[in-house]
Amino acid sequence: MAGARGRIGWVQAVAWIGSIGVVAAAADQAVKAWAIARLGADRQIDLVGDWLQLRLVRNPGAAFGRGADWTVGFASLAVVVLVVGLIWAARRVRCRAWAALVGLAAGGVAGNLIDRMVRWPGFMRGHVIDFISLKHFAVFNLADVCLTVAAGVLIVFCLTGRADPTGLWPGRTAA
Repeated sequence: MAGARGRIGWVQAVAWIGSIGVVAAAADQAVKAWAIARLGADRQIDLVGDWLQLRLVRNPGAAFGRGADWTVGFASLAVVVLVVGLIWAARRVRCRAWAALVGLAAGGVAGNLIDRMVRWPGFMRGHVIDFISLKHFAVFNLADVCLTVAAGVLIVFCLTGRADPTGLWPGRTAA
């Protein structure tokens, strides 16, 4: 059964996706709560000189603060992506690695969506809490890291021919 290496059933896939997603979103919210409590508006912590710092930013927009006037749109899009993505994944994913990948991405989307739903200035308009700052780049959070890692692994899967979420290796069938 070389073609079906690592295959899992529907219930296991949903359990993996849900568990990893919940843990990722909860971890994101926990470190954001820490950042709010410890960093405040004027405090920063230098981790690696001025190259890597922790500093609090409340982001009304998307990546690099773009789209601040479209906060409700970003929140609505996140809801659609989360619902459609989870329905697709529950129907299609039958591989532990893909389930982990989808769970990590879902946790990242959910972490930032929670901010949009519960933070100031209000429901679906809330500002995302960012606090990890890289010099000459951006300020981001753990949810963004989850999304980036998930996307990076997906790219590796595609480049190495492991782009099938069913867990079947391309050109082979389950024996």
